[in-house]
Amino acid sequence: MTQYAEVILPLPLYNTYTYAVPPTMDGQVKIGSRVLVQFGRKKYYTAIVRMLHNVAPEGYEVKELMSLLDEGSLLRHPQLKLWEWIAEYYLCPIGDVYKAAVPSGLKIESETYVSVNPEFEETDVCELKERERVIYDLVSCRDRVQLGEITRSTGFRNVEATVSRMLEKEAIFISEKVVDTYRPKSETFVTLTVKQGDNDGLHGLFDLIGRSKKQEQLLLAYIDLSHWLQRPERLVEVKKSMLLERADVTQPVLTAAIKKGIFKIYKKEINRYAFSAEVHADLPVLTDEQNRALRQTLELFRTKPAVLLHGVTSSGKTSVYMHLIDQMLRLKKQVLYLVPEIALTTQLTQRMHRVFGDRMIIYHSKFSDNERVDAWKKLSHSNEPCLIIGVRSAVFLPFCNLGLVIIDEEHDTSYKQQEPAPRYNGRNVAMMLAMMHGAKSLLGSATPAVETYYKAVTGKFGLVEMPVRYEGIEMPKVEVVDIKDARRRHEMNGFFSARLLSVCRESLQNGEQVILFQNRRGYAPMVTCRQCGWVPKCENCDVSLTYHKHVNNLSCHYCGYSISLPTVCPACGQPTIEIVGYGTERVEDNITELFPDNKIARMDLDTTRNKNSYEKIIDDFSERKSDILVGTQMVSKGLDFAGVSTVGILNADTMINFPDFLAHERAFNMMEQVAGRAGRAGKQGRVLIQTYDTENPVIKYVVAHDYKGFYAEEVEERQRYGYPPFVKIINIYLKHRDDAVVGEMAVRMSNMMRQVFKQRVLGPEAPIVKRIQNWYIRQIVLKMENTASMNKVKQILRLIYENMLKVDSRMKSTLLYFDVDPM
Repeated sequence: MTQYAEVILPLPLYNTYTYAVPPTMDGQVKIGSRVLVQFGRKKYYTAIVRMLHNVAPEGYEVKELMSLLDEGSLLRHPQLKLWEWIAEYYLCPIGDVYKAAVPSGLKIESETYVSVNPEFEETDVCELKERERVIYDLVSCRDRVQLGEITRSTGFRNVEATVSRMLEKEAIFISEKVVDTYRPKSETFVTLTVKQGDNDGLHGLFDLIGRSKKQEQLLLAYIDLSHWLQRPERLVEVKKSMLLERADVTQPVLTAAIKKGIFKIYKKEINRYAFSAEVHADLPVLTDEQNRALRQTLELFRTKPAVLLHGVTSSGKTSVYMHLIDQMLRLKKQVLYLVPEIALTTQLTQRMHRVFGDRMIIYHSKFSDNERVDAWKKLSHSNEPCLIIGVRSAVFLPFCNLGLVIIDEEHDTSYKQQEPAPRYNGRNVAMMLAMMHGAKSLLGSATPAVETYYKAVTGKFGLVEMPVRYEGIEMPKVEVVDIKDARRRHEMNGFFSARLLSVCRESLQNGEQVILFQNRRGYAPMVTCRQCGWVPKCENCDVSLTYHKHVNNLSCHYCGYSISLPTVCPACGQPTIEIVGYGTERVEDNITELFPDNKIARMDLDTTRNKNSYEKIIDDFSERKSDILVGTQMVSKGLDFAGVSTVGILNADTMINFPDFLAHERAFNMMEQVAGRAGRAGKQGRVLIQTYDTENPVIKYVVAHDYKGFYAEEVEERQRYGYPPFVKIINIYLKHRDDAVVGEMAVRMSNMMRQVFKQRVLGPEAPIVKRIQNWYIRQIVLKMENTASMNKVKQILRLIYENMLKVDSRMKSTLLYFDVDPM
């Protein structure tokens, strides 16, 4: 009887597709296996087997699986179950979940190549146009060229349409090549040409050396490294690089010895993540306060699936985490330690590695795809206890015997995936992962998310408080600077008040460090003409362009569109171009002028694009190689700098005055977190907040370091107006190239939704940025009771969408997606 496989494709598809299992694969294909399948006429993808059955599909011819890529399953229980939960809860195709979950190196795909037809001849009927001739000449120079390479080489847009016309003229051919992007890491090893124990053979090798002292050094070094003489001990493999270093010789010496028949070399594939029990430091000694928190956490884990560790900044939460990790490793269990940003992993991994050695794996997007594949393979083939530190994507790794999930800085918005789908929250997915493994979740923060703290105080989660800083250090003193009053008194120097500059100068003179926080990157957020008011806008998005001085251009932070800064206004022709506002780049420039004798560093998205750039900036600041660190919210995320005594928040109003129910929570968290970077080592720090609105309640709570007061006011307001944690919010977005069409589709969809969901539907309305990458956007908000079934909501929304497709064909060209629990 023929067996059939339901497979998941790495495409935005809600359903599985059925393929026949060929007789040659009988008994080998398993649920979770990677298989290569043909999808469409010429495309090939790596699919994941979701289900096996013997029911033949009706109405169409079933294709066979092309090949089985692994022995056994790529996935471990309960990964597939987690994927299905994410697809259901976040209202997205399971194909999108698969695409996000598995590294590219494990997803072999076909790529479209173009090659010329050697028999093509131009005629009056088949004459090539100018663009076609450029492409034809480019491809003629090579065997075959990828479509993407044609776009890059020619600069042409919509290359696909031109290639399609050339296909009709039979000037070119299209072919598909299956590409495996994974490249395993290999090491070169050296061994002797005689077997261990053959002493006569060994003496013969020394005779071959003759008078070459360097070759003799090489042979002696090998004998030492390999433990060749220590029988019956197993021979240790010797890396070529290690041998050359120990013998202090160069490659030509080894080459000569190989030619004499003394050595032979071989290559071996190795995993980039090899475990060892090597430990470099002891666990930190806990204070009485930390010991109390550890005991309470363990006690609550007996009855609660999750515990919130609410500890003020610098209270020593990481030390508590380390003791919990150590307990889990001793119990032979794995631990997942999630952090919101790659920046946090830099300091954290150094500290963790000293204690846990190479039992630690790091996983984040700055790693190459090959490194991510190796991490995946190591975990999928190992049951060894280990610590995995990673950002939100680490929840997709193939864990085994997971015992604990730690979610550090659980309030952070970086845990929420925005683009592309699935738009999941890494914190919530990690907790579901823990539950599926029967593991416990520990959420840590000095400023917990309002929803998380609500669950803790209402008893759903356990709650442990750490209200005192490590060794009793006082919380930083927060001072508010009134920008309006400072300007009236002529006490502002650019963006800096005289008071802020005075405190910074005093700290630097005392050999201390300063952090300046401005949550906007670039040189300036806007450029305008003083004469006519012209403002440069992105041609693809409804936003003004941001000026970046170091490249002297204006760029869009949504789509990447950029132009050079004009010297004269293109609207009125006058040389009256003015730079308005300030971002981190401009702050860095100005503070460098004000403190010319001090070393300034900047940490934002522009300075941390490379793999090791975070580490370099953080290490330099930690080692006092820089005195002032200017940064965006990256500098607020749990970093520990012993030398920082002063923190300056340059403009609190840009965070608070934002049209979003989460604006006050985000502003409080960000200011309290960045304030926590000050005074972490023995001396009370100082924080200065510059604002136009000194009476704002959010700022008052930051001054008092009063999280509970802020929470009480915020949760009361959300209950009054119906916002989370009292309801669940789903944002529905519609996009179309035509503004009128998307407006009409959004109105129609919202009306159909109101027939079912009644007053729970708000909108439609255009978001703050109405157009991005030439797609016009409308937003509909759906507020649902927490008890509502997401599966039923998904079915209803899907049915409404299908009905709209039947009613209006323009809906086919409208993009629709959902954002569940937006942040």
